[in-house]
Amino acid sequence: MLAPSALAGDADTRPQRGIQSVEVGGRLLLALAASGRPMALKDLALAAGMTPAKAHPYLVSFCKLGLVTQDGSSGRYGLGPLAMQLGLISLQQYDPVRLATTRLPELARQLGHMVAIAVWGNQGPTIVRTEEPPSPVHVNMRHGTVMSVRGTASGRLFAAFLPRERVQPALDADPASAHAEAAFRRKVEHARRVGLAHAVDSALAGINALAAPVFDAGGQMVLGLTAIGPGALLDTTGGGAPARALQRVAAELTAQLGGRPFCA
Repeated sequence: MLAPSALAGDADTRPQRGIQSVEVGGRLLLALAASGRPMALKDLALAAGMTPAKAHPYLVSFCKLGLVTQDGSSGRYGLGPLAMQLGLISLQQYDPVRLATTRLPELARQLGHMVAIAVWGNQGPTIVRTEEPPSPVHVNMRHGTVMSVRGTASGRLFAAFLPRERVQPALDADPASAHAEAAFRRKVEHARRVGLAHAVDSALAGINALAAPVFDAGGQMVLGLTAIGPGALLDTTGGGAPARALQRVAAELTAQLGGRPFCA
């Protein structure tokens, strides 16, 4: 006779059985979420891959639960208050840094460069996570490092997307000449326009960096994803592979947080 632990181990490897009717009805909720707007019964049923007659009983039950609501005048169906509440609770459970941290190893492997997460701390842009690529290029970058607002990709990114009053104290602590200030403002405006900040030989000689913003459901920038590498190897152009990879991951994280990914 097999030991209970062996039986439990076998059970863990078996496909889990679900309730088919729940999965079928769930297609209606997925279709409503994908649409982002109220839908007529026939259109909603078509999007869910079923007939209106089959879809209607599910919608009646969903309306009773508050997952779906029906407009009294048009008859269209939309997501109900319970669906909204569940969505808000789900968003509250997401920690932006934790979500982004899980993406760092693959991003570092793909780019072949160090990648880091920066958040806005008490003194300015602060590195809270780093990930070395498989073949590391040693850059003096540690958790807790506070980055220059003016001289780094991360700093320029926060200057572009955070409210001016939050950034100004850090800028006041690092005054610049009129010429340098004008150049900084041009870089910030460029980052705001394209959704990507870059730095070439700015903070460290021979080191380049790129940074892309991640936004939350309220449209606030919560962190920056930054790639850091040798100037001869890290392409900082907006259309380059590193820029595309950073912006793709930043957009996916933004979507997970309920935000709207940056659109140039």
